[in-house]
Amino acid sequence: MISFDKNGQRFKLENLNTLKKWIKATINEEGLKTGDISYVFMDDDELLSMNEQYLKHDTLTDIITFDLSDNEDLVEGEIFISIPRIKENAKTFEVAFTDELKRVMIHGILHLCGYEDETKELKAKMRSLEDYYLKKYIEPL
Repeated sequence: MISFDKNGQRFKLENLNTLKKWIKATINEEGLKTGDISYVFMDDDELLSMNEQYLKHDTLTDIITFDLSDNEDLVEGEIFISIPRIKENAKTFEVAFTDELKRVMIHGILHLCGYEDETKELKAKMRSLEDYYLKKYIEPL
């Protein structure tokens, strides 16, 4: 099951069924199975607090992903996303808010699929995969 908790954040999260199908198709294409995935949207302060508490990083971030699966073939976890960071990044990169949100959402899925982004080379691979899967997202008519 894939769930979305807006946690009081004010933004439009449309086409939930399409988002779920896209996420499941991405996981399937990676050769894995979809388990329980929870997206929680929050503000900068909440995500910063989590970043400090769990990752010992004192910086703002747009996403934190926790892999909760005990099975390497099952994608299961929690993905926490800062809506203010997404809005700011969308302006910085001159893209639509919804496009930046989808990029970050699939970024979290890729982490749950086992991809990392600690080095320049790994970041480039992750970005390439994000672009690939973003092209596969099909807006409903």
